[in-house]
Parts: sequence; C-alpha cells; structure tokens
Amino acid sequence: MKLACADDTFRLLRPHRAVLELVAALGVEGVDVFLAGNRSIVRPEDVRGDIAGAAAAIRADVAAVGLAVSDVFVLPWTDLETMAPNHPDAAERERSRALFRDMLELAVRLESPGLTILPGIEWPDHPDSFERAVDELGLRAAEAQREGLRFSVEPHVGSIVPTPDLARRLAETAPGIEVTLDYSHFVRQGMDEESADVLIPFTRHVHVRGASPVRVQESIRKSTLDFERILGALAAGSYDGYLTLEYVWLQWEHCHECDNLAESILLRDRLRAALAGEPWSYPDLG
Repeated sequence: MKLACADDTFRLLRPHRAVLELVAALGVEGVDVFLAGNRSIVRPEDVRGDIAGAAAAIRADVAAVGLAVSDVFVLPWTDLETMAPNHPDAAERERSRALFRDMLELAVRLESPGLTILPGIEWPDHPDSFERAVDELGLRAAEAQREGLRFSVEPHVGSIVPTPDLARRLAETAPGIEVTLDYSHFVRQGMDEESADVLIPFTRHVHVRGASPVRVQESIRKSTLDFERILGALAAGSYDGYLTLEYVWLQWEHCHECDNLAESILLRDRLRAALAGEPWSYPDLG
C-alpha cells in the first residue's frame, strides 16, 4: 500500500501547482485529483473545453513535483441532485453521462489508475432509485473497461448506498463496479467500523481521515477509527492500492473546522508507522 493525498485537502491554496508542491512536501507518492463543479481547484467546467490541453498541463505539473496521479474523483456540482447518475429525469442523466465521458477521457490522459464518482441518491417518490443506479453505473463501468480504466463509486452519507450492506449489494449487482472505501461515512452514522470490512473484496481505492459518530471528519486526537486495525484488514484482503489522506475543506458536516495540514501530517505518520509495524503515539506538543 502506498500513501497519497487529495489536492482538495488544500483547496484554499492557489494555483494548483502550489497545491501539488505541498502534497509532494508531505512525502507521499500520489495525488488524488478532485474535480468538483463550482468548488474545487480544478473544476470540470473549466477543463471540458480542452481536455487534452488540461490533462497535459496537470500531468506536467504532477510529474514535475515527483508525484503520480493516484485517482481522479469527480463530483458534478455542490449538491447531490445535479447530474446524479440515477437522476429520474432522462435529460439530466444524459448530461451526467456526457460529463462522465469527458472525465473518463481526462482520467485516461492523466494515466490515473482509476476514476471515482458518487453513486447517486434516493429520490423521493421514485422507488426504482436503486435499480436505476445499477443500470446507469453498469453502463459507465463498461465504458471505463473499454478504455482500460478501473471505475468505482464512493458510498457516502446521504447516498443511495449509505450502509456497507447496500454498497456491497450495488457492487455485486452492477457489473464492473468497484468501491472507493471511506470508513468515515459509516462511523459517522453510528455503525461499527468493522461492518465496512465486507467491502474490502470490492475495494479499488481507499480514502482515510479521522472520524467519529459525531463528525464525518474529525481530528486524529478525537477520531474513533482504529487505523491500525483497518490497515490490517485491508492487508488481509490483499488490498495493495493507495491510501489517500482525505481531509477536505468545506462547510458540509463541519469539515472546515479541522486543521487540514496538521491532521494530514499526523495521519500520515500514524499510517506510516502502521505499515512498518511500528508503534505510534500522539506527539508531545509541549
């Protein structure tokens, strides 16, 4: 397993090259490139007019700082409804597909090992929300496979698959679908972290951050996650991909109340120790 960091961790920093330099300074090997409509550093609406050019620029900057692209994560907009893959409106689903195809091209050009999107949401008065997600995500997985790219969805708070069992059902039902696993979303809902281990056989990529039943993003000191146990479970399941430090800065779920740089460093050191089989303790702050 290798360490990476999300560029969205330092979203207030500009330009993107400065963010990449900071990620590289953490001593990790990869960077997850986040593209979130209307809020990320690199935004879908800013690159779609010239995907080849945007990819070349990003790839050059990533290589210049000594990193590799560890994943491309796409969120269409600042809400969960806009261009959701299982949107009940056929025209909106078509807009979503067009965005997906452009972001698929970007991920291929960036030589990313995979592409992550959100799985969709439960739509009131539409009992076929899950089935529509299965159909749509299966089509997208097939497109990704044709391009030689692995494709996954991130089960999250408020999604069509908020629990490990539902996420496993989606992965078992939609052909070609894998999982970007983030234990924080399940712990935030009061579930035992061990309940998410059932997703390890389907896991392509992993996001890591502190979390608790109170907050989906928590400081390492207050986090209830047992990172050492989680890494052991991933190793036992033969996971050998990236572990992405994914502290993010946004108002949702009070995520903007963390010191992302300090918490990323603390989490990096704790994960490094766990991977090396060494003990870790919270540093003495004096």
